[in-house]
Amino acid sequence: MTEATDYRPMWGELGLDLEKHDALLGVLDQVYTDVYLAQKNRPDGMGYFDFVMSEVHGLRIKELVDAKAAGKIVVGSFCVFVPEELVLAANGVNVGLCAGADFGTEQAERYLPRNTCALIKSFFGFSLEKVCPYLESCDLVVGENTCDGKKKAYETFKDMTKGEFMALDMPNTKSDEGHTVLKRAYLDLVAALERVSGKAITVDSLKAGIETVNKKRAAMHRLAKLRHATPAPISGLDALLANQVFFYDNPERFTDSVNKLCDELEQRIEKKIGVAPDTTPRIVISGCPMAVPNWKLPSIIESAGAVVVGEESCIGERGTQNLVSTDGESVDRLIENLVDRYFTIDCAVFTPNPTRAEHALQIARDTKADGVIHYALQFCSPYQMEAPLLERHVESGGLPVLRIDTDYSQEDVGQLRTRVEAFIEQIRH
Repeated sequence: MTEATDYRPMWGELGLDLEKHDALLGVLDQVYTDVYLAQKNRPDGMGYFDFVMSEVHGLRIKELVDAKAAGKIVVGSFCVFVPEELVLAANGVNVGLCAGADFGTEQAERYLPRNTCALIKSFFGFSLEKVCPYLESCDLVVGENTCDGKKKAYETFKDMTKGEFMALDMPNTKSDEGHTVLKRAYLDLVAALERVSGKAITVDSLKAGIETVNKKRAAMHRLAKLRHATPAPISGLDALLANQVFFYDNPERFTDSVNKLCDELEQRIEKKIGVAPDTTPRIVISGCPMAVPNWKLPSIIESAGAVVVGEESCIGERGTQNLVSTDGESVDRLIENLVDRYFTIDCAVFTPNPTRAEHALQIARDTKADGVIHYALQFCSPYQMEAPLLERHVESGGLPVLRIDTDYSQEDVGQLRTRVEAFIEQIRH
């Protein structure tokens, strides 16, 4: 987005295509202005997150470059199953990778079938067009096998990364065997992190990493609970932005900024200041994660007269729920604690997976939602297949559900707006 500092020399050294990167930032700047800065009655604390987004390819990338110069490693990932705790314990910086925009699709389809989900096409497109400075900064990229599409795509993608690449094998059942598979994957990740960083993960370094990430999650838990208030003290778009920045920002700075935002929201709640009237329909979004700059659906919902009060998503409450225990005096014991926490994530990769539908209904009840919109990317089989199961469970709990299948393009915005407006009108009556 708009930079006060000239970062082009840095981007050039990273190997970015400067012309295409300038074009990307120009589009993102306009979209952010139209979607975020056009909102009314935003909390002042969102100014920090606006700043982060204005420097998301600038100052934050310089911080990564400086961290590498100081001996740290940069580890990139696409998924909440890659534990930031382990990266921090290995003297690393964990960052999410570019995968939320319709960019480089034509290039990506030289390597992928057209009927591949938008997220996979997106990270291929960003890589092939050389416009993701996060990817180009990585010493290690960790790809997790949470679906067949990713699993097969990584066979090609591993040769596109400048740094080392490893695939993290994932279980697909919530069983003792699945628990063992996840622990084995995390032990493999420990070995890779230690090899790339040259640092041994110790009890002290792992406990410190766990405590840092626990504080991040606790701040997000606080934000999620404040969204239960009526009227809603913060828009769904702004809350989503905080959830997205969770994956990019310095963890201590992020935690402090979220807590300051929450302090302000508590004051707004006390004064009954909301972003919309207390009669505004309240919506929970459930389904696929929404990476930066995928703001299409929540923007449609809130511009149609509703407010999003929760997300059952990896970029949302599914990704931040539960903390990791620091009990134990061995690395193996602490890794067991990590496995115990991450194994509770309700990813659609698991079969059966009733807890995701239960979690969605619970979020809807906690937030006093009037309806749930299930969001799935086209060709994302795990979430599309689970949609009817979740719909039946939520409807049995007394709430209406709207199913949306879409991608990152803007071609279906008019159609989606019509369907969302009809759903909101149904809720009003």
